[in-house]
Amino acid sequence: MAINLNTTAKNTWCPGCGNFTILEALKRALGNLIEKGTRREDIVIFVGIGCHAKIVDFVGVNTFYGLHGRAVPAAIGAKLANPNLKVIICAGDGDSFDEGIAHLIYAAKRNVDITVLLHDNRVFALTTGQFTATTPKDFKGKSSPCGSPENPFNPMEVMINTGATFVARGYCAKLDHLTDLMVKAIQHKGFSFVEILQPCIAWLNTFPFYNERVYEIPAADLTDKEKALTKIKEWDYIKDAKISIGQFYQKDSPTFEEENARACDGEIETIADILEAKV
Repeated sequence: MAINLNTTAKNTWCPGCGNFTILEALKRALGNLIEKGTRREDIVIFVGIGCHAKIVDFVGVNTFYGLHGRAVPAAIGAKLANPNLKVIICAGDGDSFDEGIAHLIYAAKRNVDITVLLHDNRVFALTTGQFTATTPKDFKGKSSPCGSPENPFNPMEVMINTGATFVARGYCAKLDHLTDLMVKAIQHKGFSFVEILQPCIAWLNTFPFYNERVYEIPAADLTDKEKALTKIKEWDYIKDAKISIGQFYQKDSPTFEEENARACDGEIETIADILEAKV
């Protein structure tokens, strides 16, 4: 029997928004994990500010609304306080790679055991169309009427180079594929990052662009960082190239929580232990 994670909250996303499929994929992924033994009360979703953040209103698990770009430090605190939690962050591209980029980089660097699901619509949608760190160059919007002057970040390239131990890209129009990536990311022990291509039909409708170019990569050796980077940069947001989706990289490495405990000779494992310790 499928796990019911629906809520009674009214959904206010724009009709046709890519977030609807991300919501469904997340509920399916969490339902899958609960059926396999994860306790529902041990799942916590953190969000920042943006269209993506409304997702916590529609999923029946523990949730936390953070400030703009500040979901990551709150999530890290929860994980350190209770290592048994499955900590998931839903974040927007502006939320993560503009306001919150320092937090994101340090979470990857430390290999904190959390999962970041990046709703990458490549625009500040909630505030009606300003460019973000992932917006295509020359995009004409509210803050760039003459075209954005900046080259965009490649989110996965940034994350893999700063220490993420699980890196993947999905597309909101491929529900089953995206669900599978989410399950794998959440199950991974360490910092996992999934960029989700999510068109914004109001301010940057990239559905036609993605539908023509997106293709799934086959299962491959996930331990080769250089090969992963080559594949990740196959599409640089500018050239008319195919866009690969799937899992690109995975590495087994000690987590921040484990290293923290090791540094204290195993005597300190959680925030509660730290508060009680005489150091």
